[in-house]
Amino acid sequence: MTAPAAMRAPLVRISGLRKAFGGTVALDGVSLDLWPGEVHCLAGENGAGKSTLIRVLTGALRRDAGDYRVDGRPMPPGLSPAAAREAGIGAVYQELSLLPDLPVDENLLMGRLPARFGVVDRARLRAEARRKLDRIGLAEVDPGTLTGRLPAATRQLVEIARVLGDDPRVIVFDEPTTALSGAEAEALLRRILRLKDEGVAVLYVSHRLEEMFEVGDRVTVLRDGAVTRTGALSEFTEDSLIAAMVGRTVEELYPAARGRSGDTPLLRVRGLRPRGGAHAVDLDVRAGEIVGVAGLLGAGRSELLRAIFGADAPEAGTVEVDGKPVATGRPRDAVRAGIGLLSEDRGELGLLPGLTIRENVSIASLSGIASRGLLSRRAEADRADEVLDGLRLRAGSYDQPVSTLSGGNQQKVLLARWLVTDVRVLLFDEPTKGVDVGAKAELYTLIGDLAARGFAIVVVSSYLPELLGLADRIVVLRRGELVGELPAAEATEEALLTLASTGRGEE
Repeated sequence: MTAPAAMRAPLVRISGLRKAFGGTVALDGVSLDLWPGEVHCLAGENGAGKSTLIRVLTGALRRDAGDYRVDGRPMPPGLSPAAAREAGIGAVYQELSLLPDLPVDENLLMGRLPARFGVVDRARLRAEARRKLDRIGLAEVDPGTLTGRLPAATRQLVEIARVLGDDPRVIVFDEPTTALSGAEAEALLRRILRLKDEGVAVLYVSHRLEEMFEVGDRVTVLRDGAVTRTGALSEFTEDSLIAAMVGRTVEELYPAARGRSGDTPLLRVRGLRPRGGAHAVDLDVRAGEIVGVAGLLGAGRSELLRAIFGADAPEAGTVEVDGKPVATGRPRDAVRAGIGLLSEDRGELGLLPGLTIRENVSIASLSGIASRGLLSRRAEADRADEVLDGLRLRAGSYDQPVSTLSGGNQQKVLLARWLVTDVRVLLFDEPTKGVDVGAKAELYTLIGDLAARGFAIVVVSSYLPELLGLADRIVVLRRGELVGELPAAEATEEALLTLASTGRGEE
C-alpha cells in the first residue's frame, strides 16, 4: 500500500458533502480523500450513495453542500462534466459511452477530431488513436475497426484509452468488470495497478469484494448515504467488510436451517451428457432441498443446467420430475413439467429490457391468462402483481421498464416469472452475479423460503461461501464430470477447491 505521507497532499479532498433528492438524503456529510498512486475502493449496498458520489465528483450532479477540492483548488457546486475533465477527473463506467457504429479512432477522439481546412485529418486521427491504443496495450486493435465488433473486454479497454487521452490524474472505475470473464477481469485489474504505479489516483467501485482486496489500498464504506468507516483494506477481511456495509454479520445473510427434505427425488437426472460433453451426470434433488454445484471456470456447470432445462439438447440421458419423464432438448416441455431456469446473463438470456416489469413476469405464462387467443390484461396484472408483492420488489410502478431496476430487483423479476407458472424445480445459474450484498441477503432468504415450500433447487455459483451458506449439499464438477459430493455442513472451501482442481478429495 502507498500510505499518504505528511509532505504530500491528496489530489481530491471532499468534506461534508451533502446531496438530497426532494426529501431523500442521498449523501449525508460524506468526506473522502484520493491520493496519487493509490487505489481507494468505495463499498456499499445499492442505494448507499456510491453512484451519487461518483456523479458529484464527475460534475454530473450539483452538490447541495460541502467542500470539493482538486489539487487544492475549490470546485464550484455547479461543476460541469467538461470542467471536471479539465480538472483531471476521468471516469470509466459499467455502461460504456462508446458508439458501436463508429470506428475505434473516432470514438477515441470524439469531440476533438483533428481537422485541416474543416476536413477531418484521417492520418492524424489514426496516428493519435494508435498512440492511445498502444498506451493501454491494444497494439493488435486496428483503429479503423467498428467498435461494436470488438469483444466486451476490448471495448472496456478502448473506453479506458479514451479516458486516458485526457491525461486524468484521477480515474473513477464504476463496476468495470461486470461484463468481463475471469481472465478479462484479471487483465483489467493488472492495468489498474499499472495506473497506480504511474501516480494516478484511482477510485474503484465493485460488488466483487475479491477485486477490492486484489487492487485496493484503502476503502470507504457507505451506508444510507453516510460514511460508516474508512481505513486500510489490510484492516478488513471480506466478512468484516460485509458487516460494515450491511450492519450485520455474514452468518446472518444466509437463511436459517430448514427441516429435513423428503426421501423421493423431485428432480431425477440420469446419464445426462450435455452437448459437447464427454461425461454423463447423475443427479437427484429432493423436494425442499438446495443442491449447490461447484467447479472451476469451464467445468460445465452452466452447461449442465441448460441441458436439464432443454436450452441445449443433450447428447444423451434422461430427466424426470416427480417420476415423470421430461422430453430433453425442448424448454417448453421442461416448463410444462415444472422446471424453471434463471440464467447467468440476465440481460442477454433472461430479461426483455424493452418491456415493463409486469410484462417480463407474465411472458412465461401467457397461455394461462389468455382466452380464445386474447390476452386478459387484468388477469396478467393481478397474477404478476401478487407474486411481485410477495417478493418485496422495490419499484415505483410495475409498469416501468425492467431495465430501470437494480441487479437484485431484476433477479426478483426473473424469479417472479417462474413463480406465476407451476414450476416446482428451480435452476439458478450465478443468482447473485452483479448484485450488491444487501440484495444478496434478500435473494438468499427467498431461495430458502422456496425450499421450505417444497421446491427442489439447484444453485450454480462461483462464490464458494455462497454455496456453503445456502446449500444442503454440494456436488463438484470437473471438466464436465461429477467428481464428488459433500454435505454443506461438513464441506470447506479447501475441500471443494481440491475436488474441483484434482478430482480427488483431501488426503
